This record gives sequence, structure tokens and C-alpha cells, in this order.
Amino acid sequence: MAASAAYRRAIAARRAFRLPGYATLAECGFDGDYVSPIQITSGNLDGPMIISKDWLDAPSARDHRAELRATGYLPQMPFNRVLDHALGLAGLTRSQIYISPVFCLLPPRRSFALPFRDAQASFEAVVRHEIIGRLPIAAGTDAARVLRAADITHIATPHPSARGLSFAHRAETLATALRDAQARQDAG
Repeated sequence: MAASAAYRRAIAARRAFRLPGYATLAECGFDGDYVSPIQITSGNLDGPMIISKDWLDAPSARDHRAELRATGYLPQMPFNRVLDHALGLAGLTRSQIYISPVFCLLPPRRSFALPFRDAQASFEAVVRHEIIGRLPIAAGTDAARVLRAADITHIATPHPSARGLSFAHRAETLATALRDAQARQDAG
């Protein structure tokens, strides 16, 4: 009950959160009963939590609207290919985990260098409500930096689409973090 109340607060906070220069989910046609559309398939409030940089940029969200409305993610993206492989290695499915971006607005273009102050503002306004007692996995330096600044204990991993690391290494590292987070959660 407390988890669902915290989640409803996070959804309301996401709907209210604005920063100049960024689109909201509603402006791009993606407002829903979630904090991020990726939670359509990865919104288990009791599952291990992955916090990444952002969901998508505004142009990509608009260009792939039909596909995204069904699943909340683009399977062909490196992030999702690595995540799916990591989930297989960890013996999990998307429906057993929870994914949230540290930044809940949509940047104006792909590969946008997100200013720390903007990521931090989004985390404090919205994402902090989503943790709900879990040990989050920070997927990438943007998420890890925000969680460190907020003094949130977390497991840091490379971003699933990080350059310079092999696909297998990124997937294995994330799978290990997922198993560790699940074990800590189960131990309670």
C-alpha cells in the first residue's frame, strides 16, 4: 500500500515537473499512469530497480510513438539489447524489474549532454519517490553521480550503451548487479 502511494506521488510529481528547453511526456503524447513509459513493461514496484540517465529524446519519442505506446521501449536500441541479455543472464524478465530514468523530461536531441543540475532537480522532484526502500542500480555515470550527490546507497554499473566496453561485459556487469540487488531485497 505504501509503495503504491509513493508511486502515485512520483507520477503526480512527474506531471508537475518542468524545466525550460525540455519536452514533457504529455507534450510528446506519452502521459500515462507511470513515471516513465518504460514502466509499461518494467514497472514492478517490488523488483530490482535500475536508474538510467533518461528515457528518450523528444524527436525519437515522436518518431516511434506507435511502438513506444505498446511497450515503452525500443528493442533495437543498444541499451535495451544489453538489458535484455543481462536479464536473461540474471534469470529475470522485464516484468520482474523496475526501470526509471533519473531525468523525467525529454531532451531536445539524441546523445544530449544532460547538465547535472537538471538531472539532480528531476531526481529530487520525482525519482526519489520511486526508490521505495530498494537498492537502486545506477546504470551509467549520470545516474551514479546524482545518487551519490543525494547520498543514496546504490550499485554502480556502466551504462548499457556505454562505448569502449564489450556488449558481453556490459550485460554481465548488469546481470551481476541485478542478482545482487535482488538478493539484498530478498534478504530484506
